[in-house]
Amino acid sequence: MSSSEENKSAAEAEAANSKLDIGLWRELFGYALKYKRKVGFLSIFAITTGLAEVCFPLVARALIDEVTTTIEAGNGEAVSFTLLKPYIGAYAVLILTLCTSVYFFIGHAGFLKSHMAADIRTAGFKKLQRLEFAFFDKRATGWLMARMTSDCERLANIMAWGVLDILWASTFLLGIATAMIVLSWKLGLIILMATPLLLVVSRFFQKRMLKASRAIRKVNSTITADFNESIMGERTTKTFVREKEKLAEFEKKTDAMFDASVRNAVLASAFLPSILTIGSLTTAAALLFGGVQVTGFVITLGTLVAFLNYTRMLFEPLQQLAHIFSEMQMAQASGERIVGMIATVPAIADSEQVLARVAAQATNPIGGLAEDGYPDEIGSIEFCAVDFSYNPEEMVLDGINLRVESGQTIALVGSTGGGKSTIISLLCRFYEPTSGTIRMSGRDLKERSLGWLQSHLGIVLQDPHLFSGSVLENIRYGRLCATDEEVFEAARLVGADKFVAKLDDQYSFDVGEGGGLLSSGERQLISFARAILADPKILIMDEATSSIDTETERHIQEGLERVLKDRTSFVIAHRLSTIESADRIVVIEKGRIVEEGSHTDLMRAGGRYRQLHARQGIEELGVHAKDWSEDPSA
Repeated sequence: MSSSEENKSAAEAEAANSKLDIGLWRELFGYALKYKRKVGFLSIFAITTGLAEVCFPLVARALIDEVTTTIEAGNGEAVSFTLLKPYIGAYAVLILTLCTSVYFFIGHAGFLKSHMAADIRTAGFKKLQRLEFAFFDKRATGWLMARMTSDCERLANIMAWGVLDILWASTFLLGIATAMIVLSWKLGLIILMATPLLLVVSRFFQKRMLKASRAIRKVNSTITADFNESIMGERTTKTFVREKEKLAEFEKKTDAMFDASVRNAVLASAFLPSILTIGSLTTAAALLFGGVQVTGFVITLGTLVAFLNYTRMLFEPLQQLAHIFSEMQMAQASGERIVGMIATVPAIADSEQVLARVAAQATNPIGGLAEDGYPDEIGSIEFCAVDFSYNPEEMVLDGINLRVESGQTIALVGSTGGGKSTIISLLCRFYEPTSGTIRMSGRDLKERSLGWLQSHLGIVLQDPHLFSGSVLENIRYGRLCATDEEVFEAARLVGADKFVAKLDDQYSFDVGEGGGLLSSGERQLISFARAILADPKILIMDEATSSIDTETERHIQEGLERVLKDRTSFVIAHRLSTIESADRIVVIEKGRIVEEGSHTDLMRAGGRYRQLHARQGIEELGVHAKDWSEDPSA
């Protein structure tokens, strides 16, 4: 992510965190309402916990007053276990109630937190599966990972434990205030007058601690990104002997993290003494004024003790509420990013008409028709005046007109960046044309179901991705219902069986994350086998043999002759010798088709294709291309 994008994201987060967005939290709370029964019990147990804690000082007050009255009446010998028994029983009931409530609200809050985190992640992952490639082009992998991991976890924590703490703190605070006003409204008002001061001090520190926490998160995100990038680029760093420079860059960021953390720690350390000071002054005021009332027989000694207990207890729910609202402010940006991602409408999706046909075919299936109600056939493919650009300032494809008959093999060649892979991406509907149409069997591609189209594609990329797991599982990914024998046959067809036989555990060999335990050529062969196993109607190979030696490539070509028969295929190749047998070769330069025809016709024409072919032949012999004349006859 660029620095300008980071600054923009930081500014958006700052604005989002300036105040609570009730609408956003209401939408997020919808995930909790899927478990209404659990939320209901959680609320009940949070409230009973707060009420139980409020009752402890009242029991103590009653006990002290009765003991004091008994002693004052000259019946000190009457203070016995019999007198204390009802109060011991009351304490036992309150303790049992408190323990039971705490046990159940922790259980219900943990349940809600785990299930809401899972639901949010599932909704996010489901949406990511439906979004077009352009969405991922504009967002770094780290950004998406953070949304699906730490942001989801943080929101689930706040929505579960935050709801619990808000209900408990509100009940506890209201109960304390009510009890104090009922016992002695004058003394109660004196103590409650400290509440606004406490809120002001809490707000003062929370705002600054929130700012410091944002700085920590911002620096931490850059450290995480840098750490990830450094691991990914470890080979490059070592190749260019850049270890010291990378370490120096990393140390600068860790120093910034240290400074931000120290600032936050200083604020946190100053916050608690400030609260304790206010609490101590309030307790002193209560003791002073309450003592005067006790000596004047306005209130009892038990009431004063209850007030002192309430004074001590008053600050805990206030601090908890301030902390929760600060956490909600800090997490609000995360909530907006997650909700925004889940609410993103895919730019490439089936239209309402297509969805209606899919639903009709699912309800009343008609034999021979695809899931979208049209014939299950590919037919001819036609690009009609297709333009495409990632941004308005730069045209990638300009007026592409190309017709491909069913079963033909089309090779796309040309300079790097000319638009070859973009043509393939448009055909697969990974992107939509800026203008123009792509037709299949004479029908606009947008009229066909995305699921139907992409289920008939087999793609082998220059840098294929393998998943963690066995060789067998990675090949079977092309068709999950394939038998082991079909997997073995696909591997044999492309020559992958030879290197697999040399692996420990052979087809059960774990390829590692991203196939890291295999060479690039071995990953390529597995990718070939996977695509062939899928038995696609359209096979696409994008620089698919660039990582394979010529002998293996020859073996693959022999196998592909059978595979490509009666199958439409598109081949993007760097080695022009590998596509000489293609039905048609299309030369793409700067987003335009400059030549097309068979290998023989293009060589005879003496145009751009012949120049590329001749130059590549010279380069393979070890002669520098710059010494080669642009004139092929030279």
